[in-house]
Amino acid sequence: MNRMETMEKLSGVHGPAGFEGAVARTAMELLEPLVDEVHLDRLGNVVGVKACGREGAYKLLLDAHLDEVGFIVMGHEEGFLRFASLGGVDARILPDRELTILTDPPLFGVVATKPPHVMAEGESDKTIALSDLRIDVGFSQEEATRRIPVGNPAVFREGCYALGADRIAGKALDDRSCFAVLLETLRMLQKSALDVDVYVLGSCREEINSAGATVGTYGIHPELAVAVDVTFGRSIDSPDEKTFPLGSGPVIGIGPNMAGWMTERLVKKAEELELPYQMEVMSGSSGTNGWEIQVSREGVATAILSLPLNYMHMPLEVIHQSDVENCSKLLAAFIENLGEEAALC
Repeated sequence: MNRMETMEKLSGVHGPAGFEGAVARTAMELLEPLVDEVHLDRLGNVVGVKACGREGAYKLLLDAHLDEVGFIVMGHEEGFLRFASLGGVDARILPDRELTILTDPPLFGVVATKPPHVMAEGESDKTIALSDLRIDVGFSQEEATRRIPVGNPAVFREGCYALGADRIAGKALDDRSCFAVLLETLRMLQKSALDVDVYVLGSCREEINSAGATVGTYGIHPELAVAVDVTFGRSIDSPDEKTFPLGSGPVIGIGPNMAGWMTERLVKKAEELELPYQMEVMSGSSGTNGWEIQVSREGVATAILSLPLNYMHMPLEVIHQSDVENCSKLLAAFIENLGEEAALC
C-alpha cells in the first residue's frame, strides 16, 4: 500500500473524539504487519509493540492521535438536529456544510442556513453561534427522534484527494497523517537492529482532553516519548511568525516542556541526513499529547515532532508529501541507537 492509499484509508474512516472504534480497527489492521503485537486498551487506544529483544531496554513511546473533530447530537427540533462540537470547530464555516451522521447505516445531513435573499440587513455579517445552528436530515420530528438518538456523533462529509503534484487534501489529516508517519517509520526500521522497545500509541480523545495519551502512557510506562502531531502551515492569510511553510520539512519543537537532549538529537539527525527541518518555539503547552505524556508517573523524556498542515480543523486539511517522507526518515534515524544515548542522559 503506497502513501496515498494509506492516507485515503485513514482519512476515509470516521472517528470523532470519543467514538474512535472504526478508525482504531483500521489503524490496527495497518499496524499489525509492522509490530510484534497490537491490541486495543480499555480506553480505546491502539497499542503496537516492536520489541528489540534486549533485556532491560528502554521503552520509547511514539504517539499520534486517531480522533478527529466532529459533532454530537443534543436534541431534535421539528425534525432538525441540535448539536454541539467534539473538539475545536469554527462555527463560521458550518452553515450549508455537508455532514455524515454516524448511525447504522450512516445518514447524510446538511447544516441549515438562510439564503442571502431573505436575510435581514446586516445579518450576513454576523456569525451564527453553534448552539443556534441545526442539522437538516430531511426527516419528520418523529422519524428523526427514532432514527438519530441524542448522543449520536457526526463528522464532516469529505474524502481524501491528491492536490496538485505533491500535496494531499483530506478529512482528519490532523492527526491521521502523523499516524501514517509512524507506519512509514516502522517500515524503514524493519531491518534495523534496535536498542529500545518501540511502542506505538494511536491515541483517542486528543481533541477534547487527551485522555487517551494520559491513560495510554501510564499503562505503557515508557522512559522516552515522541509526540507526533500537526502544526500550523503557512498560507496567504497566516502570520509568518506562527506558521511553517509546507514542503520545507518537519517541525521540531523546542522549549521547557521537551527534553533538551532529545530536541538536540532530532536536529543533529536532520543535519546528518541533510533533511530540511524547521524549529517551533513552544514556551508553554505544545497543544499536543506531549503536554500530558511528559508528566506521566515519574516523568517521561519527551520530544515533539510536527507536520505543517493547512486549514486545521476544517473539513479538508492539506499536507505536503515530502514533509511526510522527511518526517518519517528523521524519526527512523532518531530511533536507531537511541538507547545508547539515553543511557548517558
